[in-house]
Amino acid sequence: MKKTLFVVLFVAAWIVSSAASKVEYVYTEASDLTLVGKLMPGKTANPYHRVDTTLYKGFTKRENQLVRMTSGMACAFKTDTRSISILTSYGHMDDPVNTNIISARGYDLYVREGGKWKWAASGVTGRSKLAEPFTLISNMDGSEHEFLLYFPLYSEEYSIKIGVEKGSAIKAAGNPFRHRIAIWGSSYTHGSSTTRAGMAYPAQFSRATGLQMLSLGCSGRCLLQDYYCDVLVDVDADAFVFDAFSNPQADMIRERLLPFIDRMVAAHPGKPLIFQQTIYREKRNFNVAEEKKEQAKMDMAESILKELKASPEGRKKYKDVYYIKPEACPASHEASVDGVHPDNYGYTLWARSVEKPILRILRKYGIR
Repeated sequence: MKKTLFVVLFVAAWIVSSAASKVEYVYTEASDLTLVGKLMPGKTANPYHRVDTTLYKGFTKRENQLVRMTSGMACAFKTDTRSISILTSYGHMDDPVNTNIISARGYDLYVREGGKWKWAASGVTGRSKLAEPFTLISNMDGSEHEFLLYFPLYSEEYSIKIGVEKGSAIKAAGNPFRHRIAIWGSSYTHGSSTTRAGMAYPAQFSRATGLQMLSLGCSGRCLLQDYYCDVLVDVDADAFVFDAFSNPQADMIRERLLPFIDRMVAAHPGKPLIFQQTIYREKRNFNVAEEKKEQAKMDMAESILKELKASPEGRKKYKDVYYIKPEACPASHEASVDGVHPDNYGYTLWARSVEKPILRILRKYGIR
């Protein structure tokens, strides 16, 4: 009797599972909805590239890969579907050892509830570059919700299709964030060591403030290069934020920082240029060489930025240049993944630590 009951229950479960797996999806290209966090909208042949590398030259092979990744980008849409499927055609795919695979090449879904963004689901397909659909979320209530879907941090996509159940509606939502604030930086800004794409600190900052961050995080390659400046000079933004001192050493900061600032000031007069100090890296705790090197970077950046406004002429010329200090290290020193990159909590601390100073600066320019 017990054996018969077990068989009946197993068959019933299999039938339910099979029925669920046969959901018919209708797919919509994400770029046909509302793209959020796009650095240069309408200026890349591939809508999921952040920079058109056929137009901007000078990048190394690795940098070409980085600026084609979708770090910081998302899609806003509304649908009444009960489940959502994702179908991706990948280009280059990274396989970082210190970053969750869901963050590197997967998706992170939020729903707006009570005026705030609430996490809903995250997931990733297999390692193949071939388009392989997977169900991101299922068993929703069938009422219309507003969604924010973060794209992968460390991969390039040729196509991102969002599938909803046949008979459901999907439509573009308005951009949920205000203004355009470009942010250029290192692996920190790129989102290295996060577990989900939405945990990169620019994304956390946007959800907390309602201000749209346009990320050009380029892991390991934010070195105050002229050719990156070529891109930033052409970016249409209301303000600029920089994580510019994490990758270059002190001598490179001394050589490149002032020419970089002068180009940005000339290209974007009257717009705030907010430079962040690099964060404390835990690997310097008991390593004398690392301690010396990291402190030299910090001291060099701070001295140059303070010297800019040491004279009346400097205060006038660089009146829109600002310097702030982020914090990603708790008192316990227990928020590091590898001695260099924070974990999710460390990035939350970073986003919170710069929120007030950035908002205070932006208010001076009517950016609220």
